Amino acid sequence: MTLEDPLTAPRTPKYQTIAADLAAKIRGGELPPGSALPPQKELSSAYGVTLATLRQALQQLEKDGLLSQQAGRGTFVAEPRAAYRLDSLRGFAEDLRAQGQTVSTLILGQAVGTPPAAVSAQLGDVPQVLRLERLRLVAGRPAVHQLSWIRDNGLAETDLSGTSLYAALADRGIVVHRATEAIRPGVLDEATGELLNHPAGTPVFVSDRLTYGLDDTPLVFDRATILGTAMEIRTSRALTGLSMQWSRQP
Repeated sequence: MTLEDPLTAPRTPKYQTIAADLAAKIRGGELPPGSALPPQKELSSAYGVTLATLRQALQQLEKDGLLSQQAGRGTFVAEPRAAYRLDSLRGFAEDLRAQGQTVSTLILGQAVGTPPAAVSAQLGDVPQVLRLERLRLVAGRPAVHQLSWIRDNGLAETDLSGTSLYAALADRGIVVHRATEAIRPGVLDEATGELLNHPAGTPVFVSDRLTYGLDDTPLVFDRATILGTAMEIRTSRALTGLSMQWSRQP
């Protein structure tokens, strides 16, 4: 083994050293989620570097999802983001609770009516469906706006604020077999932005999921608007596991 000459060995850039130190403090709990970092001038002085070097470190930590720099307010430790998993067939709340997240649901609307043409194209020629509108809160903060159109109208009077839709269907003898899902980037419109407490134009994920029964009849069409600042998408891959397809947006 050849030893590197200490005079010629590459040195770790100062901004990376600062980023590693701050990351350790964040992960170790010394800097808890939501806490504000000292002003940049104070931090640069404490580390003995220029403001430009400090800002490189902060940008790296923001890219890693550990910090949030807010214009006019300062730099804050980012709240941990929940993961939206693609490798399981469960309801949204079930996914998050399995990760130890605190999830609550507000029912914004629940009524039987005529489906829009785009929904009929997914569920088939059904004259009446149950339209269910929900707001999902993660750790008390709005994170997902979800619209569901359900082929079975028997759930019109069911309280779905604390019950999984899939579980409620199972109680009626309707078994969920499989689902297809497409996720694309988008931005908040004004109405949904008001519900999620974020301005119009905020980046989001838009998920369209079509769920099928045992006989491959479409049961539920979901459209979820997911705050990109609150959630990340994660999946596991194996040779015999999840299959994923990528397609270009038109």
